[in-house]
Amino acid sequence: MTDTSRSDPAASQAAAAELLGAISIVRRTVRRATRQAWQQEPLPPAQSELLRLAADRPGMTVADAAQELRLAPNTVSTLVGRLTAAGLLDRARGAADGRTAVLTVTDKARLRIAEFRDLRAELAGVALAGLSPADQQALAVAAPALRRLAELMETRG
Repeated sequence: MTDTSRSDPAASQAAAAELLGAISIVRRTVRRATRQAWQQEPLPPAQSELLRLAADRPGMTVADAAQELRLAPNTVSTLVGRLTAAGLLDRARGAADGRTAVLTVTDKARLRIAEFRDLRAELAGVALAGLSPADQQALAVAAPALRRLAELMETRG
């Protein structure tokens, strides 16, 4: 954004709309390209998101996952049941409170997550290599700013 857009809310909003539109296109394209190249049956987005969250935070509870994902606890319980049946997630009773379900990903899930992540990175890397050096540099510089934008939106949302 330019200095003008910082003081002009309409310019900031227009820049944000353009940025979010571009991010949406990239996300859809990455998802489509990865699913076409992926050899396994893709997980539904909600299951995939829960699995990644459980991998990032081993031992979290269903209630924690529901809060983090902004879903109803019974919805997360259903997702947990499906992922458990697929051998991707383990649900155990919490040590402190036997009524609490503690989630951990299985080795099968860790391998699946790593393979999917590596495939996405490979596909994006090939595409990135096709961009000009200036575009590559602009994207490299933009990544930390995009993370900060997400953090600000999360704290204000």
